[in-house]
Amino acid sequence: MADPRGFLKTRERQTQPRRPVPVRIMDWKEVYEAQEKGVLKSQAGRCMDCGVPFCHQGCPLGNLIPEWNDLVWRDKGEEAIERLHATNNFPEFTGRLCPAPCESSCVLGINQPAVTIKQVEVSIIDQAFEQDWVKPLPPARLTGHTVAVVGSGPAGLAAAQQLTRVGHTVAVYERDDRIGGLLRYGIPDFKMEKEHLDRRLEQMRAEGTRFRAGVEIGKDISWEQLRRRYDAVVICTGATVPRDLPIPGRELAGVHYAMDYLVQSNRAVAGDPVPDQIDARGKHVVILGGGDTGADCLGTAHRQQAASVTTLAIGKQPPAERPEHQPWPMFPTLFEVASAHEEGGERTYLASTVEFIGADGVLTALKIAETEYRDGKRLPKPGTEREIPADLVFLSLGFTGPEPAGIAEQVGAQFDGRGNLVRDGYYMTDVDGVFVAGDAGRGQSLIVWAIAEGRACAAAVDQHLSGSTSLPAPVAPTDVAISPL
Repeated sequence: MADPRGFLKTRERQTQPRRPVPVRIMDWKEVYEAQEKGVLKSQAGRCMDCGVPFCHQGCPLGNLIPEWNDLVWRDKGEEAIERLHATNNFPEFTGRLCPAPCESSCVLGINQPAVTIKQVEVSIIDQAFEQDWVKPLPPARLTGHTVAVVGSGPAGLAAAQQLTRVGHTVAVYERDDRIGGLLRYGIPDFKMEKEHLDRRLEQMRAEGTRFRAGVEIGKDISWEQLRRRYDAVVICTGATVPRDLPIPGRELAGVHYAMDYLVQSNRAVAGDPVPDQIDARGKHVVILGGGDTGADCLGTAHRQQAASVTTLAIGKQPPAERPEHQPWPMFPTLFEVASAHEEGGERTYLASTVEFIGADGVLTALKIAETEYRDGKRLPKPGTEREIPADLVFLSLGFTGPEPAGIAEQVGAQFDGRGNLVRDGYYMTDVDGVFVAGDAGRGQSLIVWAIAEGRACAAAVDQHLSGSTSLPAPVAPTDVAISPL
C-alpha cells in the first residue's frame, strides 16, 4: 500500500456527510453529499497491507478493494475505475445501495472501525462519470447468437452487458414502461437519483444492448415464442411476490404492500400522473417490518409529511456491537440507523400485529401485542394487547419468490420448496437454454449478489452458446466464490 501506516495515523472512520434533516425531507434528492477529497484520500489510506484481504471474501463480486483504495490514495482515479469495473459493472448502484458486507470483513475492523469501502467505491465511479472516463465497450465482432434477458434489474442488466460485450446480440425485456426494474421504481430517489441509472443505460445502448420496455413475457409475448426467437433466455425477474399478513381486517382500505406504495411514489417523483396515489400526508403511518424496504417507506412518508410514522418489528432489537455468535469476518446483524431513521419516527420491537381495525371498511387502528418465544415460534403474549392509531399500514415483510405465472405453464421450469426457480451449477434451469440469475433463483437477496449472479450467469450462457468463454464467473449459485466453469 502507498501508506502502510495510514490506519495508525488516521484512526477515525469518517463517512460521507448527510444533508441536514430539515432540508432533505423537503425534496427527493440524495441524502448524501460528496466527501471532501482530502478526507476521502485519508480514509482510503486506512486500508491496510493486511496480506489476506478478507474484504474479497465478504464481497460476492470479489471486488479488488485494496487495489482501488491504494489508487485513490495515490490520486490515480482513472486507474481506480479500471480496477473497480474489472469486477463490478455498476459501482454507482452498489456504492449507494449495498449494505457493504465487505466492511464487516475488513481486517482493520477486528479492533478499529472498518475502512469506508463503500464510500470510496462510489467516489471512484462518480469521478469517472464526471471526467468522462466511462466509455462504451462494444464487441470487436458479433457471434451471431441471440439472447433474451427477461427483467431489467441489476441481475438482468449485468448479464446483458457482459453478454453484449462478448459479441452476442442481447435484448432486455421489461414489463414496466421504463428500464431498470426495482432500481427504477423500487428505490426512492433520496437513496439513488435516477440519473445514475439513465447514464449507465446510455452506455449499454451504445455498446449494442437492445431494450424492450412495456413488454410482459408470458402475456404480450409467450415464453414459447421467446425461446423460438432466441438462442438462450435468461430469467432475471426477481423475487417480486410480497409476503402477506392474513389476519382479521386485512381487507380494509389503507393496508398496502410496501412496494405498491414505493412504486407509486417513484412514478410521481418522475413526473408521471398517478391516479389515486397512496399519500401519507397528514396520516398516521405504520410500517410492518424493519428492513431496507421499510426504511424506504419511512423516508418516503416523511417527505409526504405524514403526521406520524411507527415501524413495528416482531423480533428483538439487534445489538449495537457485533455479537459473539457472529464473529469477524461474518456479516453481523446490528442495530442500524439509516438516513430515514434520523428523520424521525418511532421504532418498536417485539411487537406482533394481531388485527387491523377499521370502520366502514377503512383502517383506523392496529391491535398489537408484545411477543414471546414459545413452541419454537415468536407469538403474541396474552394480556399485552393494545391499539395504536393507523390510517395507512405498509407490509414490508419480504418476498416469497418470483411470480410463477407463465414460467411454470409455458416454460415448464421447476420451482423449489421456497418458490425459487431450480437451476444447476451453471445457472441453467431444467429446460435447455433457459437460465436464471438473481433473486428469481436465489430468493430475496442483496443487490451485490444480483450483479454477481448476472455476471456469472452470463459466463455460463456464453459457454453454452460458444463452447468456451472469456468472461469471469466469480460466484456459483451455491454461494461458493469460485467459477462454475
